[in-house]
Amino acid sequence: MAKGGLAGWSVRHPVSTLMLTLTVVVLGLFALGRLSVDLLPHIIYPQIGVRVLYTGVSATIMEDKITRQLEEQLAITEDVTVIESTTTEGRSSIELSFAEGKDLEVAYQDASARLDRAKRFLPKNIEPPIIFKRDPAQLPVMEFAISSTLRSTKDLRTWTDDIFSKRFLNLPGVASVEVGGGELREIHVLPDQRRLAGLGLSVNDLINAIKKGNEEEPGGKLRASGREYSSRTAGRLQNIGAIAALPLPLPNGGSVQLSEVAEVLDTQEDEKLRVRFNGVPGVKITIQKQPTANTVKVAEQVRYRMAWMKANRLIPEDITVSEVSDQSVFIRHSLNNATMAAISGAILAMIVVYFFLGDIRGTLIIGSAIPISIMVTFVIMALSGLTLNIMSLGGLALGVGMLIDNTIVMLENIARHKRLQPAKNGTKNDEDSDVQVASEAAAEVNSAIVASTSTNLAAVLPFLFIGGFIGLMFRELIITISAAIVASLLIAITLVPSLAARMRESKKHKVILHVERWVQQLRDYYRDIMHKVVKIPGRVMLGALAILIVAALFMGLTNREENLPTMDDGNIVVRITMDPGISLDVMDDTVKRIEKVIHQQGDVASIFTIVGGWIFGRTQYQISNRSSLKVKLVPVTDRNISSQEWIKKFQKAIRKSELAGVKVRARASGIRGIRGSRTEDDIGVRVQGKDLDTLVLYGDEIVARLRQIRGVRNVRHSAEEKRFEFAIEPDRKRAAELGIEVSDISRAQKIALDGLVVSDFVEGDRSYAIRVRLPRKQFSSPADMESILLFGERKDKPAVYLKDVAKVNFRETPMAVKREGQRRMLEITASLTGDRPLGAVLSELQTVLDSIKLQSGYNKYITGVGEDLKKDKGLAKILLALAVFLVYVVMAVQYESLRNPTVIMLCVPFSLIGVVLGLLLTGMSLSMPVWLGIIMLVGIVVNNAIVLVEYIEILRRKGQALVEAVIEAGQLRLRPILMTTLTTVVGMMPLALGLGEGSELLQPLAVTIVAGLSFSFFVSLILVPATYILIHQGRINWSGLTKRLKFPKIRS
Repeated sequence: MAKGGLAGWSVRHPVSTLMLTLTVVVLGLFALGRLSVDLLPHIIYPQIGVRVLYTGVSATIMEDKITRQLEEQLAITEDVTVIESTTTEGRSSIELSFAEGKDLEVAYQDASARLDRAKRFLPKNIEPPIIFKRDPAQLPVMEFAISSTLRSTKDLRTWTDDIFSKRFLNLPGVASVEVGGGELREIHVLPDQRRLAGLGLSVNDLINAIKKGNEEEPGGKLRASGREYSSRTAGRLQNIGAIAALPLPLPNGGSVQLSEVAEVLDTQEDEKLRVRFNGVPGVKITIQKQPTANTVKVAEQVRYRMAWMKANRLIPEDITVSEVSDQSVFIRHSLNNATMAAISGAILAMIVVYFFLGDIRGTLIIGSAIPISIMVTFVIMALSGLTLNIMSLGGLALGVGMLIDNTIVMLENIARHKRLQPAKNGTKNDEDSDVQVASEAAAEVNSAIVASTSTNLAAVLPFLFIGGFIGLMFRELIITISAAIVASLLIAITLVPSLAARMRESKKHKVILHVERWVQQLRDYYRDIMHKVVKIPGRVMLGALAILIVAALFMGLTNREENLPTMDDGNIVVRITMDPGISLDVMDDTVKRIEKVIHQQGDVASIFTIVGGWIFGRTQYQISNRSSLKVKLVPVTDRNISSQEWIKKFQKAIRKSELAGVKVRARASGIRGIRGSRTEDDIGVRVQGKDLDTLVLYGDEIVARLRQIRGVRNVRHSAEEKRFEFAIEPDRKRAAELGIEVSDISRAQKIALDGLVVSDFVEGDRSYAIRVRLPRKQFSSPADMESILLFGERKDKPAVYLKDVAKVNFRETPMAVKREGQRRMLEITASLTGDRPLGAVLSELQTVLDSIKLQSGYNKYITGVGEDLKKDKGLAKILLALAVFLVYVVMAVQYESLRNPTVIMLCVPFSLIGVVLGLLLTGMSLSMPVWLGIIMLVGIVVNNAIVLVEYIEILRRKGQALVEAVIEAGQLRLRPILMTTLTTVVGMMPLALGLGEGSELLQPLAVTIVAGLSFSFFVSLILVPATYILIHQGRINWSGLTKRLKFPKIRS
């Protein structure tokens, strides 16, 4: 390497330096075109879910027959850390959580094998269990509502299934297209029990006739005459008339047609729930992308295909396709805003540089670090498999001002040396002299900029080694900003010296001259201040320490904490609950009233409603007293209130609506792909034990106490909701005498209420269920159940009524049963009103829980956001301590000393005064982005102090006295310190202002750095020199802190 190291080589080889730089830019543009686009980094949760549906079965029976059986098998899946379950009527949901770092594909295969074993112990007539990974990439990319002015929901569902949905399956990146809502076509056979009994037949005889009369079985192969023939029994029923004409053999000979003892209807399945979009009934279609596919490109492909179908009239005129959600819209807006923040930040930083340099050439040289560093980052992102998302782009937007810090220090030092250095032969434009001067000037600051870059990296290095949600969430931001900073260092010691050596001063505009005069006045003012500071360094230190203590106490008293800020994408979820057992019609009427209230609040773009349950892919789960509405507000730029403010306004209107027996909850839908706590509520408390009644008693007590805490609303526990069921209790002795088994009673009950799918009817390439059920008109009240006829297996025994062999009893049963670790658990949840910080509420809640004593075998603990907050805050403190330690180590190695690093590290705690002021002024809470900002500040705020202390050391090596060197170094370094501080602060200002969609997540981080760095400017120029004097004169003792220092008179 040539003399002067890498900088010297670059100065002497300008063409090579430029060509290498151009190569990096070209590779960066190439990599940019191949980066996938998404809202957030790909966060894979180490969790697997299992769902089982068993229509009409109560929660307690579901727990006993399904949940316990599944838990016993799934709990022994390798590396499972937590197993939780929620059992409701007709549904069992089990969540498996695994250790961090577990290969989820291996876990999925293991859990699938356990599930296969568990199926042997499950009832035969349940729907097939569903097992899935908790992968945010599997969340819907787009959702549509299909409605029609002419067709029934049955016909609409058939058209959507058979024609519309299939048009998207072959699109690149599309993984699945699921249809939900509407009713599927079914063939219903409604037997006349009394007619059957009069002929000596039973419902079972009718069922067997349908099963045996609708078979198509292969019969083997015939080999004859040199040919081979396949054979089959063509026993499929070809049409509805064939079903009605099926013969039923009579006990005494002869037969009767099925139509004589039953009614055959070509109809639809029972209405489970209702789907509508903006008040119009319809069906829902959900499009999911492949895990590695580009969300924005998939959405574009879907829109293009939709437009093509409309242009070719493949969508009938009576059918309307409405967009319910499109994740790519918010992604595009968020990424565009992050990009604009980066661009505007870069432009503002360049304006600051130009005002200080007064030289357009120098400004462009410094500014070149930004696009070139970003191109290097794109190459690294492509090689690392990262995506363009709000975190990676946010990292670049945060770093644009920092990217020119090193180049500013380098160029400013080279320019200053060129002004002071007499050129060869007295000519200022001599190139050899400029090259020599540039090499020497670059060598003078090389160590300082390497040290400052190293501290930046050391502060965030621990983030790359942690797992969990925080590591996955912020890792790409750390990687991108670190890569860009390293690239800017290389540019500062290669391209900048090469160009600066050949730069000629240009004539300065009068505005620039005014700026220079202002800077000179600032220097003079600073010199006067420093003359006073160096006399009383101890008092300066004590004063700063007092301010720090006050700021820390003030921040502690505010107690404003949250995990992650809420992103305002305008999506609001409204959940409605009524009394258990309410009919679908009554529920629907109530929901329509609430829809009107929603529209009255204004700023509503659309409402997507599901009444009476939920839709999970193709699975529809019916629970008549529950409904959910997805409210989409107009874009944030077109409304004057935030989503949270809209929710408060809506809740106030609901309270005035006098909806008796109706619980309405509204919340922002949250950031797509982020599963925060184990409950969607702000606060959660869990109580575990074996007896459900005892758990309910404890739950009632905690709920009552929690409702007394200010700032809490929507307090409830998981066992609060009950519903009535009628339990049929057989008289076993009487039933045995009449030849009736318990299984006969259970089967008759199933046929009477839900019906029994006994076969299927094939038409074209679709098959439809044939369901045998009793006519609905026979059951207008629970008492009608007693009139069900029972047929035993013994033909010599007559049919009997249900009331003859059983009693029908009514009782309460819980709507939901929760379990954790294969033990019953009761969960208390609550939301915040917003007028009190989460930290204050949690502190009071903990006091309440400590005062409640539980009996042996029962335990309680906080979960929800509070659990996450406690865990993440603990992790943040560890990372902060590591950052401080690593930054100190880097500087200790750099200086081969402990004194100077100690002086420089004092910037860190005192810069927190600025952070506290920034959070108080903006009203922001202490969240994980704020913690990340504080950790990044550890590496950033020391940069100015490093530059200052480095130059103090240079002056002292040249023979200057301590105090004189401190004051002169401060005066000479004030300009570059002011420039680097302003460029970093101004570069981050667009993000700190939080303009546009998607800015909420990174705004606290930017505010933290801007506020902390702004205050550290004063710390670097005043407190650091005072501390330097104290430490280097050995004056760190309480008796000597206030002693006056004597120093030589400094020439102005």
